[in-house]
Amino acid sequence: MSLNQTVLEIRERQRIKSKPYDEPAAFWISKDNLRGDIVDVLTIIFQTSGCYWGKQGGCTMCGYVYDSSTGEPADSDIMAQLDKALAQAERRKLERFMVKIFTSGSFLDQREISTDLRKQILKRLADDERIVAVLAETRPEFVTEEAAQDCLSVMGGKPLEYAYGLETTSDKIRRESINKGFSFAHFKRAAEIAKQNGIFTKAYLMLKPPFLSEKEAMEDILNSIDEVAPYAETVSINLCNVQNGTFVEKLWENKEFRPPWLWSIVKILKEAKTKHPDLYLMSDPVGAGAKRGPRNCKICSRDVADMIREFSITQNVKTLENVDCDCKLLWEKELLLDDITFGAPILE
Repeated sequence: MSLNQTVLEIRERQRIKSKPYDEPAAFWISKDNLRGDIVDVLTIIFQTSGCYWGKQGGCTMCGYVYDSSTGEPADSDIMAQLDKALAQAERRKLERFMVKIFTSGSFLDQREISTDLRKQILKRLADDERIVAVLAETRPEFVTEEAAQDCLSVMGGKPLEYAYGLETTSDKIRRESINKGFSFAHFKRAAEIAKQNGIFTKAYLMLKPPFLSEKEAMEDILNSIDEVAPYAETVSINLCNVQNGTFVEKLWENKEFRPPWLWSIVKILKEAKTKHPDLYLMSDPVGAGAKRGPRNCKICSRDVADMIREFSITQNVKTLENVDCDCKLLWEKELLLDDITFGAPILE
């Protein structure tokens, strides 16, 4: 049985809870470093018909497919979702902020967001004087010259950024550990189209997908940063966590997967930022300290996660020296031994 078929069978056993079509899947306010400018950020996850790749099986670690609608929201429903998210910015009295758009799929996939609706959304954001920039996530296969021109035609010169879940520059890992369904070449082509049209590029990388030891996973991320740096202004490193209804959850339940150590991303950020000082590097360790999330020991996990988030805002490598803990010695031992266990957790 193929990896994709295994992932699909797990997906088909899950139930997606119905939600009113005019309600976004989620939205929240945070802060981010926008190419040197620290700004408030309104993140919106639209409830759409869902990721086409996820419907066919999809990525081994992704539970976001379950944020999809159980039906087909109308354009008016999606605009209502946008209104409700923007109302949060109004309540918080944000005077200057960036908007990040996610769909749990692709903003440029016309099966989720039609061309007309896409332009309505972007024009609404472009016309809002409080909004300083817009980011939209998409798979690279939907990035075309026509789509880029359509987006820019309503942006009024306001900065636009495309974000991609690249995960790794290794096609082998992306295929055999993540089941992503596209290649590094697809990403490079999309990034080049974006650059030619004045659209910024952000690449999401994944630390420790299935079947990699901690050391192998770290080496892959460092290599991926080197290879993606010529194509992206910003690289965000997601730490693999255990989401419900995923292939990764099945491995975790069988004690065949442990989320990465937080010390691993600390070391990666130190080395990569030193090597690529002009590249914006960031990471938000979702679920840090929990059994399903990236973690060190119970004593330091939250403090180290906060340290990583502070670095992501400031880009100051010195902040990564603010926390230390005895468990770092245990992490170093695991790096020495992990490879001989074939990726199976030593301590779980």
